[in-house]
Amino acid sequence: MIWLTIVLMGLVVFFNRYCFLAPGLPVRLSPRFRRLLSFSVPAVLTAICGPILAFSGDTLRAVPDNPYLWGALFAVILAFFLRNMLAVLLSMLFFIALCGLF
Repeated sequence: MIWLTIVLMGLVVFFNRYCFLAPGLPVRLSPRFRRLLSFSVPAVLTAICGPILAFSGDTLRAVPDNPYLWGALFAVILAFFLRNMLAVLLSMLFFIALCGLF
């Protein structure tokens, strides 16, 4: 039963995304709807990463001792200035160095 649910949900997600990404299908979105969808990725990433950056279990992490926050801040600054995948690699190296120090 669990495998059937996993496969069915996978098919639902696939066909839901296929309708928007297939070039042959006549689905066209209005410019306003496209603009609204452009905000979904930052919103989802913030919702996922926010609690990881701010909390350790049930307690709030202190700012000077929080390598996750410093690593995320460094990654955002690098991504803003470099605008390529090198920023991801450099920010991961910076985070590993921070975790080794704290």
